[in-house]
Amino acid sequence: MKSKGKKKAALSLVMLSIVLSLAGCGGGTKAADPPAPEKTPTTQNEPAKTDDTKPEEPKVAGDLEIQYFVGGYGDGWWKEVIGEFKKKYPDVNIKESAGSQINEQMKPRWIQGNPPDVVYIDGAGSNETQMVLDDQLMDITDWVKDAKNVDGEPLTGNLIAPPQDYDGKNYTIPLVFGSWGTFYDENLFTEKGWEIPKDWDSFLATSEKIKGDGIYPYIHTGKYPYYIVGGLLNTGFVSENGDDPQILKDQEAAKEGSFKNDAVANTLNKIVDMREKGYFDNASFGMNHTDSQMLFLQHKDAMIPNGLWLENEMKKDVPEGFKFGFIPSVMQKPGGKYVAIPYTSNIAIAKKAKNPEAAKAFIEFIFTKQTAVRWAELTGALMNVKADLESSGASDVVKTAMKYFNGSDTIVAPVFKLSADLEQAENDATIALLQGSITPEEWMDRMEKAAAKVRK
Repeated sequence: MKSKGKKKAALSLVMLSIVLSLAGCGGGTKAADPPAPEKTPTTQNEPAKTDDTKPEEPKVAGDLEIQYFVGGYGDGWWKEVIGEFKKKYPDVNIKESAGSQINEQMKPRWIQGNPPDVVYIDGAGSNETQMVLDDQLMDITDWVKDAKNVDGEPLTGNLIAPPQDYDGKNYTIPLVFGSWGTFYDENLFTEKGWEIPKDWDSFLATSEKIKGDGIYPYIHTGKYPYYIVGGLLNTGFVSENGDDPQILKDQEAAKEGSFKNDAVANTLNKIVDMREKGYFDNASFGMNHTDSQMLFLQHKDAMIPNGLWLENEMKKDVPEGFKFGFIPSVMQKPGGKYVAIPYTSNIAIAKKAKNPEAAKAFIEFIFTKQTAVRWAELTGALMNVKADLESSGASDVVKTAMKYFNGSDTIVAPVFKLSADLEQAENDATIALLQGSITPEEWMDRMEKAAAKVRK
């Protein structure tokens, strides 16, 4: 009997242990002081570990080649941002193809279908519209819509100018945002008592006073006439077109009649008027842009058409006491609005890029407010990102330009770019007009013929 009792007691203890174990596994009511199991199996009430697993992002690694032009902005920003990118992505090996002649040097590789991964489109010999027409750039339309920078912000959310639209598609993103205009020395104008032009009439009056003081009122930038096209002609086209910048987009599209109309004719006649009155310094014919800019800094000429990179490009040669001033346009009628002709220098990914994932990661890395501030501090110009520059090292002339951009009395024209053939035709015709070898009518005829070829 005693033996039976012991057996029953032992059996009862085993059954109790099993019940307690089952209660612990099933998540039921917890019994007091249950034996601790060696391992707790996963139950249906516990979240599966796979729920917390994020999709694995493409690894940013391998070789990445970046092509960038070194001009008025220098290469300090590029060196710095590439160095920071390599810190974040140590498995990326970056090759920098850069320099003042890089566009010409790299052209054979683009033609042969062996381009770099990323290209900064700027400087002589580059034309993003032509690269799009030649099918050299990656279609980034879908990617850029959802892309975020490394700060987690929508990449396009902080852009001043949006990506250029090519029939509903995007191939480039503006990296630099600036404006053409007329530059002068504020201190010289104050010293001489010259009025800063506000419109065409005051420009003519001031130019007469400048000429009377033995200085040329205006200089053109030698063999690069697109400075005058941006700083004078295009502003005049808009002003004479009833302040409607659509005329520039029509010219970009090579529409019939966009280069031959009253707005264009009136603007060209103003250029002829300047030429006939002796306002242009003819010494700059055949010069490069930096040589003509030196004449301006030496007060051989009072005003010069240029872009916002001018101060930084010539910083080593700026005389003591020289203070850059900036006016977006001078061709508007009295009471008319200023016209700012913006330019953007774009960045893109080659259609035949060998490392597109690293290329996209680089673009996401550079489009932040922090890098925009550093661009302003290192170049004295504007990156195409909305950022607070008041406490930055951006130059006074750049801050002045921003005030014009934001002012109600300034029309900021849309970003546009002629095709390479049209741009060359306009440059050649403008040089001929400045030299007096063709008339405004002949200028317009040349451009209409060039536009007709583009339309074919």
